[in-house]
Amino acid sequence: MIGISIRQLEVFVAISATGSVRAAAERLFVTQPAVSMALAELERQLSTTLFDRAHGRLRLSPRGTEMLPMAQEIMERLREMVRQTDDQPLTLTGELSLGASNTIGNYLVGELLSPFMTAHPAVALKLSVDNTEAIISDVLEHRVEVGCIEGPVNHPKIEVLPWREDSLVVCAAPSHPLVQYRRLHPTFFAGEKWILRERGSAMRVLAEQALTSLPPGEIILELGQVEAIKQAVIAGLGIACLPYAATIDSVAAGRLKILNTPFLDLHRRLSLILHKSRYRGALINAFVASLRPPAAD
Repeated sequence: MIGISIRQLEVFVAISATGSVRAAAERLFVTQPAVSMALAELERQLSTTLFDRAHGRLRLSPRGTEMLPMAQEIMERLREMVRQTDDQPLTLTGELSLGASNTIGNYLVGELLSPFMTAHPAVALKLSVDNTEAIISDVLEHRVEVGCIEGPVNHPKIEVLPWREDSLVVCAAPSHPLVQYRRLHPTFFAGEKWILRERGSAMRVLAEQALTSLPPGEIILELGQVEAIKQAVIAGLGIACLPYAATIDSVAAGRLKILNTPFLDLHRRLSLILHKSRYRGALINAFVASLRPPAAD
């Protein structure tokens, strides 16, 4: 007879999401000893260790990583059963964890979240912002349910859904010599000083690809935030490839200039990513649908 309880699965999912017994207890409004006991009993019944302790946090063991999607699916299906048997009109509730790469999280967050929040105001959204590489890792480790990233990803466990097109632009301070030219040529960029994002960023990859079409220059700074790069460019320290959405206000204020570079391919696709083994319940499906263009008549 199966002795696994809903509470044990709930504890397992909560610890995987928060990384600690204390945080899981706070999320579930129970005591830490109750969480510890539920986890110990679940591991006893499964005859396996679900978590490894590393640097003061609980991380999923290989077996725990395999079992988490199943536990998440059971919990989500139970919530769907409750919704479908309720006499009230169907209202999505609960919490959805999202991850967004820096440009999206800092400059397109309204476009990303507004359609879903307007349609489903009773759902709590939790958004973490990091570079593309980190968001991919969060999806693979089940720390977030849906990721939204700027760069391409090719991983056997990741499902990629297109969201929208985007582009970078080459920017300089208004006083930069290149600004005076109405028409630029690749040769004009010889020896230029460039400011790039840190490695692991999709923006860095696209910028490096563009630089291969130009004469050699010098990378003088590597910064972890788009806003820091923009301020360095405004200060006249060098030029950079920046997301168009991040430049609008500074260009309008006359603090930044966009260089006309039709010879560079700076277009990119923004995508949603999901773990293939994760059950796509009502919340995930509703979020994905909120970012899909309406069907043509």
